[in-house]
Amino acid sequence: MNQKIILIWYRNDLRLHDHEPMHVALKADAKIIPVYCFDPRKFGKTAFGFPKTGSFRAQFIIESVTNLRHNLQQLGCDLVVRVGHPEMAIAAIAKKLNVDKIYYHKEVTSEEITVENNLKNSTDIPTQSFWGATLYHLEDLPFPIQNIPEVFTQFRKQVEKKSTVYPAFPTPKNLPPLPDIEPGSIPTLEELGLEPPVFDSRAVLNFQGGETAGLNRLNNYIWERDCLKNYKQTRNGMLGPDYSSKFSPWLASGCLSPRFIAQQVREYEENRVKNDSTYWLIFELLWRDYFRFICLKHGDKIFRKSGLQGVEIPWREDWEQCDRWRLGTTGFPLVDANMRELAATGFMSNRGRQNVASFLTKNLGIDWQIGAEWFESLLIDYDVCSNWGNWNYTAGVGNDARGFRYFNIPKQSKDYDPKGEYVRHWLPELSAIPASKIHAPWTLSNAEQRQFGVHLGVDYPHPMVDLQQSVRDNRRVYERALSQNR
Repeated sequence: MNQKIILIWYRNDLRLHDHEPMHVALKADAKIIPVYCFDPRKFGKTAFGFPKTGSFRAQFIIESVTNLRHNLQQLGCDLVVRVGHPEMAIAAIAKKLNVDKIYYHKEVTSEEITVENNLKNSTDIPTQSFWGATLYHLEDLPFPIQNIPEVFTQFRKQVEKKSTVYPAFPTPKNLPPLPDIEPGSIPTLEELGLEPPVFDSRAVLNFQGGETAGLNRLNNYIWERDCLKNYKQTRNGMLGPDYSSKFSPWLASGCLSPRFIAQQVREYEENRVKNDSTYWLIFELLWRDYFRFICLKHGDKIFRKSGLQGVEIPWREDWEQCDRWRLGTTGFPLVDANMRELAATGFMSNRGRQNVASFLTKNLGIDWQIGAEWFESLLIDYDVCSNWGNWNYTAGVGNDARGFRYFNIPKQSKDYDPKGEYVRHWLPELSAIPASKIHAPWTLSNAEQRQFGVHLGVDYPHPMVDLQQSVRDNRRVYERALSQNR
């Protein structure tokens, strides 16, 4: 009996640990052909004209693919790399090598599903998909997808009570050699039409792509630096490498498995401490699960302007104001510091994301889809489900929408950057202003502006809106749309 040949199509699962397609193929004693395709469509433009994949994330992906190839080679195999539409490249490789089956991890949003369907239509070779991006397995949920609660708390309580996190699949110790095929070269950023990003020394972390770097970060954060025990207390920080886990870039590219992270947390609880912080890291992973399951339930609704709730809000499209938001020149230091960090590093804290998204939608009344696409373009940890799910939520058109909820920027500034350290870090033009004034530079007198070396309107812009009045105006627009929707 001839040995079976199985092609493993890598996508957002760039790892060897906890990889079910690889595990199943090895159990079948098959020859294995791991393949990754750089899809040119991922490096095109968004609907609003932003680069779909910016330089920071593209570099992270290249590093991740390079690391996957290295790790496969260490086990006696290799990674086949192609540039082109996966449905065509995979079909061609499968036909040439007489592949018996194509394995891949299933995705849940339209662009990825379209490619999966195109692949099935491009070849007669059977395909098999696996579920592997979430903490809890789709088949172990206590309800069918169509009955997933629209409120996260209801989802969480039922899942925690009735579902179990499956054990992670083991990392293979050796692999069969690659059949006779040209592995192909990994493209450079320039070949993908992008400029290499410049690392900014002010960044919270120098994120390096790949499973090896992801596992090192996991070990460093949990075991070496022992940060997990304080996670809940520090997670809303904005400055420094360890206020939060920073696992998200590796999770988004599949370099880290959420089940493996959960396994490490359980070991930490058994060997060191079990507290609110250890639970909270799992809690955050469950939020990530929730958005993916919601995307599976609702499909393209999550991308529509009216969102999951179908609320037809007359969002504005003011590009002058939008550009000030994107460039970090709104006149509100907390917003500007976060937006400049994003542009300079491809990363922003969770607290920062909530504030800048609230400002765009609840103070400026600008179309939330512009913000979602800007994040898609820049974020190194862009995850389609979490990004669009969170923007739905912030805009008041998504899950668990509870009326017109917004972030009070001055209060947030004082609560989460009381000494102004984060603002000074990213807005050096305000560095001499004392903590009592740094979050409201517009209150500086002319004498104080001279004293602190900042000329409002020249060195730093005046506020672009009145915070309280803009909230009132946009609340009226929102509530009118909501009443018409009922």
